[in-house]
Amino acid sequence: MIRVYEVKLAAEEDLERLKEKIAKKLNISPLQILDYRVFKESIDARKKNEVYFVYIVDVQVKDEAKVLRKNKNLQKSPVCTYQEIKAGDKTLRYRPIVIGTGPAGMFCGLLLAQRGYKPILLERGQDVDTRAKDVAEFWRHRKLNTESNVQFGEGGAGTFSDGKLTARIKDIRSQKVLEEFVFAGAPPEILYASKPHIGTDILKSVVKNMREQIIALGGEVRFGCKVTDFCLKDGQIVGVKINGAKSLNSDVVVLATGHSARDTYELLDARGIQLKQKPFSIGVRIEHPQELINRVQYGQKAECARLGVADYRLTYQSKLGRAVYTFCMCPGGTVIAAASEADTVVTNGMSEFARDRQNANSALLVQINTTDFAGSHPLAGIEFQRKWERAAFELGGANYSAPVQRVEDFLSDRPTVRLGKVQPSYLPAVKCAELKKCLPEYVFAAMREAIVELDKKLQGFALPDAIMTGVETRSSAPLRIERNSATMESINTRGLYPVGEGAGYAGGIISASVDGIKAAEKIISNYRPSL
Repeated sequence: MIRVYEVKLAAEEDLERLKEKIAKKLNISPLQILDYRVFKESIDARKKNEVYFVYIVDVQVKDEAKVLRKNKNLQKSPVCTYQEIKAGDKTLRYRPIVIGTGPAGMFCGLLLAQRGYKPILLERGQDVDTRAKDVAEFWRHRKLNTESNVQFGEGGAGTFSDGKLTARIKDIRSQKVLEEFVFAGAPPEILYASKPHIGTDILKSVVKNMREQIIALGGEVRFGCKVTDFCLKDGQIVGVKINGAKSLNSDVVVLATGHSARDTYELLDARGIQLKQKPFSIGVRIEHPQELINRVQYGQKAECARLGVADYRLTYQSKLGRAVYTFCMCPGGTVIAAASEADTVVTNGMSEFARDRQNANSALLVQINTTDFAGSHPLAGIEFQRKWERAAFELGGANYSAPVQRVEDFLSDRPTVRLGKVQPSYLPAVKCAELKKCLPEYVFAAMREAIVELDKKLQGFALPDAIMTGVETRSSAPLRIERNSATMESINTRGLYPVGEGAGYAGGIISASVDGIKAAEKIISNYRPSL
């Protein structure tokens, strides 16, 4: 096949015209096209009155050699197929253990199962259906289950998110991740959309299907199994303890616990496994009417059905020297309660596949440096997070309501006393407040400066009635579990493979999944499955 770039369709044009446009680009008759496949679809909205879909396509034509001779700038389509690696010579004495069933743990376990290693996946939380009920109980009745919530349970934190499948990494494993998602029931368009997403409603069934694949291939997935100790001998991991009692032996343990397993971090530190402080970011969720974002981004084309809802990504360098940026933007979504510890308020964003809610929301975050922590201990970043999560809890009324403030009030440094036209989506409830009381002073100052400047990039960002909900503290892990770059093992504990967001080596569903696959490959390259 031939790869063809920059094939454009106007936003209002039907997709059926794509073949005609490809032929024109190649200067051939449409009859000469035998088949074509969309490799990538993106939107060019730089000119608001001329919005285009832009395609990269792989095309099969009659007499390919002739077409290539006539078009010197064309090339054959590259091979984008994941290649399996060869298994090692050593034999595992026990089955591999994977701790956590978020993206990193799930994909590590899936690849190991596909290669015959029959992994055991341990998840402290519950299966996705039980977990969804626990989350609903928290959102509706303020009853937090600290072991089954937005952070803990099957699918990890990404299950209650927008389900974004974008990544800044260029790795063939990313394609395998997308293909496995589609095989498990995700929409096929994620294979070519420039900003693919699944949505929390579809993700729930996808992770269940992936679990069933692992089980069908001889693996196990055990819920309600919290790892409460690591068994070490002479610098080597030899197993784990579950729920304070049962021991499970293994030569290799993949640690994919996510960025909110704070008790696990404490256990690792107690066992002498090397940890290191890491910068991260904190801030708030900001909500605007989705219709406003559509109009600003797409102009008069905003009503074009094929475009769907618009998103944005904004950055600003404050005069204080701190980066301020939007993160995990959720078009047509909701702001959600994402606490995993009692007496804290933590926010995140979530969308369903249709992205059809009234508001758009995004994290508005400010860079936090390790010098902002109260001390040099590896866990100091966790205490930093807790401080502001507890402050938000108190500011919201000490009942899991979240503190909110209108943008106009935030910029004027005055408390909000009543809401305007934009209604907050956070459940169970919100309380009007001054967000500077649950944010570091420098974060408050950087955000005030940034909102005014970001409004120049996205007109309406500083909408007076836009709602800010505090606080967002879990954009990434506040520490890193140090590992050997060549083997992916802990630098002082052989056989322990820290992976994903919780280990400090990934930043989203795709990158965490890829990191899990890489760990599985390291295990496969060293060992044959246990007999």
